[in-house]
Amino acid sequence: MAVFTEVSNKEARELLRRLQLGTLKDLRGIEGGIENTNYFLTTDEGEYVLTLFERLTAEQLPFYLHLMKHLAHGGIPVPDPAANKSGDILHSVAGKPAAVVNKLRGKSQLAPEAAHCAAVGRTLAQMHLVGRDYERQQPNLRALSWWNETAPVVLPHIDAAQKALLQSELAFQNHVAESSAYTALPRGPVHADLFRDNVMFEGEELTGFFDFYFAGVDAWLFDLSVCLNDWCIDLPTGVHDAERANAMLDAYQSVRPLTAAERTLLPAMLRAGALRFWISRLWDFHLPREASMLTPHDPSHFERVLRERIAHPLVL
Repeated sequence: MAVFTEVSNKEARELLRRLQLGTLKDLRGIEGGIENTNYFLTTDEGEYVLTLFERLTAEQLPFYLHLMKHLAHGGIPVPDPAANKSGDILHSVAGKPAAVVNKLRGKSQLAPEAAHCAAVGRTLAQMHLVGRDYERQQPNLRALSWWNETAPVVLPHIDAAQKALLQSELAFQNHVAESSAYTALPRGPVHADLFRDNVMFEGEELTGFFDFYFAGVDAWLFDLSVCLNDWCIDLPTGVHDAERANAMLDAYQSVRPLTAAERTLLPAMLRAGALRFWISRLWDFHLPREASMLTPHDPSHFERVLRERIAHPLVL
């Protein structure tokens, strides 16, 4: 999250009037993240988050917003987009497509223990099952085709050893995607970006998943692998943490047991999750966009995670 587009108090008050969410008391830009413009909106009726979409189009956005509403109505703790009198949940602010959602209670758990990882695994499996009957379709826009398109753009900015790693791993992932085991992976809507800072907790109680704007239809195992690569590693080194990983995997499988194909491809999908975020962080770091509040993530972190996943595959 960052601020690419400035929103005035007048624009915020007009939006709140249309959504009947009360009178504006405070409008504050949110620092962090790199995709959209985000503000906290405080009114006399509650607290909300305003998002202005900087890359996603008005044609793409209904998938994300209606997915959140579908999951919220299915009992998954996610933000529920606010509608106007006509029932529209996609709005326009400062010339950009926008949405307003309720602010979740709690805070991000940036130093998770096994209990937090178990809660994420359990809720993620529940989310996957609730999403099975979601009718809208949209692919994961940051999946393999995007990696293939973006890798040549970032290759000139990295050294020879990094180039060799990126090119060899991309070839491996293209090979995996052509396999029968990959074709057999169960699929449905996925979050695809469920890092520690996209989940809220009060103590050990998980109070919400948020920031669904990388969601798409993809393999559920990829979604789980993205979580394992963030929640269940030592951040400075990228080394696998068995206690936290086992807690997440056991809790996930208590709701939805993994299939034989998923168990076979878990090591490859963990590598895929690391590659996806290494490429995107290289892109954001070396080809940044201007914003009033923007700090690109260090791409070397996911290079380390990828090397660890190759050297020490997780086998179930």
